[in-house]
Amino acid sequence: MSKLEEKKAVIILSGGLDSTTCMGFAKEAGYALYPITFDYGQRHRIELTNARKVAEFYGVAQRYKEVKLGFLREFGGSALTDDAIDVPKVADEADVQESEIPVTYVPGRNLMFLSIATSYAEAVGAEAIYIGVNALDYSGYPDCRPEFIAKVQEVMTLATRVGVEGKPITIQTPLLDLTKADIVREGTRMGVPYELTTSCYNGEAEACGECDSCRLRLKGFAEAGRVDPISYKA
Repeated sequence: MSKLEEKKAVIILSGGLDSTTCMGFAKEAGYALYPITFDYGQRHRIELTNARKVAEFYGVAQRYKEVKLGFLREFGGSALTDDAIDVPKVADEADVQESEIPVTYVPGRNLMFLSIATSYAEAVGAEAIYIGVNALDYSGYPDCRPEFIAKVQEVMTLATRVGVEGKPITIQTPLLDLTKADIVREGTRMGVPYELTTSCYNGEAEACGECDSCRLRLKGFAEAGRVDPISYKA
């Protein structure tokens, strides 16, 4: 297949475990990778550095896009964008309440990410967008549910030229029905560079190991029988 004929996918890449695993799935599916990440003033800005490293690992640094959405910090309303709201500590993974929307939810984030990724995908001729949403270990985020993805897919088809012409961009959610342990197993099988990722909401050089994102990540590695390659505070 020539460069002009190669199939392309945009990957919403945060530099975390899930989105980096999506890079692995997209590569395995034979797509040319077009990673996009978002600087929205998040507390855990270290993920921006990690996303660039992941793009470099996959040899697509020249296609890597970083979009600035600093107004989300101005809006606030989340522990990830408002320093006045603390990131909750969780005693263990059993205390992660998936029936409640946590304070780490960022209003409208995935809706905005998918909208911008759609614009990027249509501009570069990509046929798919990969996003690492998960319906099992999803920590209660409403914009990680299958119903949300299905509705956004409908809107994308209606709102884009390629959709109207009968060749809609599809949202790919390979992690949707996987546990964190399943994700780790699949990523390990594909050689995903988890040592370049972070999942911690506090954004320090060493992961805290106490926020719900860290707890779910550690649970995933433990249940997969793997050792998490990143550093945690003692």
